[in-house]
Amino acid sequence: MNAHEKTILITGGTNGIGKEAAVMLARAGARIVITGRNADKTARVLDEIRERAASTSITALSCDFASQASIRALAQNFLATHDRLDVLINNAGGVHARRELTEDGIEATFAVNHLGYFLLTHLLLDCLKASAPARIVNVASAAHYRGTLDFDDLGLAHGWHIMRAYSRSKLCNVLFTRALAKRLDGSGVTVNAVHPGVVGTGIWHHGAPAWGEALFRIVLAPVKRLAMRTPVDGARVVVRLAANDDVDGMSGLYFDREKIVEPSALARDDALAERLWRESEHLTQLS
Repeated sequence: MNAHEKTILITGGTNGIGKEAAVMLARAGARIVITGRNADKTARVLDEIRERAASTSITALSCDFASQASIRALAQNFLATHDRLDVLINNAGGVHARRELTEDGIEATFAVNHLGYFLLTHLLLDCLKASAPARIVNVASAAHYRGTLDFDDLGLAHGWHIMRAYSRSKLCNVLFTRALAKRLDGSGVTVNAVHPGVVGTGIWHHGAPAWGEALFRIVLAPVKRLAMRTPVDGARVVVRLAANDDVDGMSGLYFDREKIVEPSALARDDALAERLWRESEHLTQLS
């Protein structure tokens, strides 16, 4: 692993894959910055990662990815305290039991899982280019194969379902990766999307119905133990794309765990990727 003295920003680093990736990369000598939404939890996890990695080169910044103002503040705070960024791992994400709108008026799953990646990456892109060779890793999902896009109803105001919203957001991750790779060609910055496997993290707890959250957790526990990969297993896949030499120079690809595979037909549609890019610019006020 070639992570020594690299500066690596991991969004959603207080839980699951993000936290385990932070431990692994810090052990390899990287300077790690994690993001978290809850200040108390972030402080506790920061201490845990430092202890497990036997490293003090780990810091944290606050961000609520449901808020574009918070994402902009994160980028501003990072750039004010760091002069380089070798690897950006877009990992923060979530699901919702009910359709919700963010403070920006955007369906929450789409806002966090796709626009969060899109906006933060754009705000940090100059720093990544100045630090080249650099890498971007977008944590996606095989759920994108079931994803659809309707630009007349991106937020699923009609026919919303938890998995429709999640699959759509993950399709957008892969389309974003494809379109960004073309724009980064020759810059020394690579970008790839990865499905880390079906990992037993806390993300699905947020998808529990309000009336049955306790029962949902009880039912989910053995499924996570028997049928899902551990967060450590998922993190190894992400860490490889972030720091291993064997993927050096690879860009615009979709990895299913360790293997390069073809994403869905929609995810390979360049016209669709460009339309999504333009709409994402509009929704994040970057255009």
